[in-house]
Order: sequence, then C-alpha cells, then structure tokens
Amino acid sequence: MKLNRRTFLGTAAAGTAALSAPVVRAASHGMPRVVVIGGGAGGATAARYIAKDSEGAIDVTLIEPTRTYYTCFFSNLYIGGFRDLQSIAHSYGTLASEYGINVVHDWATGVDRDAKTVALAGGGSVPYDKLVISPGIDFIDGSVPGWSLLSQNKMPHAYKAGSQSELLKAQIEAMPEGGTYCMVAPPNPYRCPPGPYERISMVAHVLKERNPTAKILIVDPKEKFSKQGLFEEGWQNHYTGMVERIGPDFGGDKVEVNPDEMTVSIDGSVEKVDVCNVIPAQKAGLIAEAAGLTDGNWAPVNPTDMSSKMDADIHVLGDASAQGDMPKSGFSANSQAKVAANAIRGALTGSRVFPAKFSNTCWSLIATDDGVKVGANYEPTEEKIASTDSFISQTGEDAALRKATFEESIGWYSGITADMFG
Repeated sequence: MKLNRRTFLGTAAAGTAALSAPVVRAASHGMPRVVVIGGGAGGATAARYIAKDSEGAIDVTLIEPTRTYYTCFFSNLYIGGFRDLQSIAHSYGTLASEYGINVVHDWATGVDRDAKTVALAGGGSVPYDKLVISPGIDFIDGSVPGWSLLSQNKMPHAYKAGSQSELLKAQIEAMPEGGTYCMVAPPNPYRCPPGPYERISMVAHVLKERNPTAKILIVDPKEKFSKQGLFEEGWQNHYTGMVERIGPDFGGDKVEVNPDEMTVSIDGSVEKVDVCNVIPAQKAGLIAEAAGLTDGNWAPVNPTDMSSKMDADIHVLGDASAQGDMPKSGFSANSQAKVAANAIRGALTGSRVFPAKFSNTCWSLIATDDGVKVGANYEPTEEKIASTDSFISQTGEDAALRKATFEESIGWYSGITADMFG
C-alpha cells in the first residue's frame, strides 16, 4: 500500500491550548494515528480538521475509493440544468498536499476492533488509535419489490451522485413527448429529507422547457414530507397540472416495479412509465455494519462527541449515525465532523475540548431563483442530539426573498466544499 508523503502544518488553530489530559500513543511509534473511512461531508471534514488543528501531531489517513467525489447535495441542480457535473466534482489533492493527509484510494472491507486495524480490498491493513467512519448510505435489499442494484441502470436511484446522476438526467431529457416520469420515494429515515422533492422540482423545470405535456408521478409511502407546503405551493405556481403525488392512503406504500417492462404497480394498478427513479429504503454504509457498530439499520452514537455506543475509539458521522434529531444531510455531517475532530484531537494530544454544538440548514430550489430552506440548531442531551430552535421558509414569500435564499445556498455550497476539501 502506497501512502502519500506526509507534510506538516505550521500554524495552530485558535483555542487549542494543551491541557494536562493523558495522551494516547500508538504502540508501534510515537505519533498517534487516526484513520477516516469515507471522504464525504463527514469524513473529509474530520480528516482536514484533525490534521489542520493538530499541526501535524496526529498521523491522519483518509480511505476513500473514488478519486473524484461528487456531492449528493446540489446534484439535483445538475439534473435541473442549473449546474454542470464538474461543478459538483471534487478531488482530494489539497488534503494530501496542503494538510499532509495520507489519502488511500481503496475500499475499506472490515474493521478489527481488537487489533485496531482497517482491512483494505487491495490487501493489507491500516492501524489506528482512533477511527472515524463516515460511509454515507447503502440501500435495503427488497425494500421496493422488483428493484435491486442490478436494476439501477434501467431504473436509477441517483441518490449517490455521479454516474447515476448523469444517467437519470439523460433519461429525462430523452423522454417522449407527453411521457411519464415516476419517482418511487423512500420511507423515513433517509438521506436529505427534502431531496426527493427538490428533484421533482428540477425534473419539472426541465420538462416544462423541453417536454411541457409530460407528467410527473410521485409514489410515496409517507403521509407527509419535508417542506411539503412549500413544495406543493411551488409546483402549483410553476408547474401547474404536471405533478401528481400518490400517498399511502391511495396505495403509495404498496408499490412494485418491473424494470424490464418499465412499469410501476401501485396497489395492484399497473402504470406504464418512461422514466422510473427508484429511491429505496436506506441504511448505514456497509462498513458500519461490518464493524459491528449498527443496531438495526443505523449506528448509534453518543451525542456529546459522535463516538460509537459500541466502541469508544470509533466515531460514526453523518448519514450512517443514529444520533437523534439531526437530519441526514451534508450540513449535518460537516457539523458533526467538527465536534468529533475536536474530541479526537483532545483525546490524542491533550488539547482543549469544547462543548458540542451542532447546526444544519437544508436549501432546496423549486424553480429559477425560487429557493427555500429549513434548519435548526442542536445540543447534546443524555439521550440524543436535540433540537434547540428551528426555522423554515414560509409560503407566500416574495420573489426577492426567495432569490436571496437561493443565492445564500450558492454561497453555502462554496463554503462547505472548501471546508471539506481545503
């Protein structure tokens, strides 16, 4: 296994004065080692902050199979034609060259918690003193009868950005005149609660311009969804008569698909469709389960520092974690990563650990310059990460405010990706 050459940072972050806490060292050499699995909003942020704030005192290895990371957040805007694919693509070069992080492009296939090693698909293993796991989501087999990962090229999920996003966009643009796009929406909990409905908005935006007689059908197992009033108002204002949603009262929770026939069965009634976007039920990324960190579909964590309830030397971030009130979002993962990084650095170097505070905002674009948002602040309690206050856009807002909200989201995207990748 070839690791990138390590460099050292020469400046300290404010507020990291060392205390007299005991310092943990790796048994084999003098520098403590942190391994991070997953290079998304949680993992990349944690790796960068641990390396940056420790001034090179901690050896940080980031394990991520892809060389180019496509953010799931803002991928809907690519589908809607508001961004190009390259604008949501990011590399790990700066994390290696500027922050001295050892970036290993490989799959983590297992964790030996007793030996404190991570096994790699390419052979060998990486030792750690502290481990961060931020693997995002995987899909629950059989959650949508008739659909499996083998079907994703016919009925894409596009809930992991990149090639799936390209495929879905191409399918939408190739729809016949007056055709039908169908989304099978996921049950709770899942990544980015407003995400499926922002996607509906972006698909409607494309179809309104290219195929105005086309129809959009949402088959939804949930009685209600995030920002429902805002989305429904927006669909009525911008895409009148195009969007139909079937909830559980009318069979939205009784769905089967046939990828070969391109049909959707809704409570026994078969519909022929032209594009079928299946977003299945979700669970923690597979490595969390392989490491024995899950209870059911998600990995429970301690709310003060995101450490696993199964192993105090492992922290689970972002979508994979079961932590309480925070939604599964990129903003949440980034916020959690900073708390975990501070706790890990304190445990390994004796630096100051600050009380945990968390925040999240989820922006959604409904149409050109029509942006809405929802968010909250959070603090840890004994039981969970709990919301302390929240906010949401209101129906009936004027166009100037909606445009400002969209522009705010663009600034946030630039900021969070810089925070993740340097």
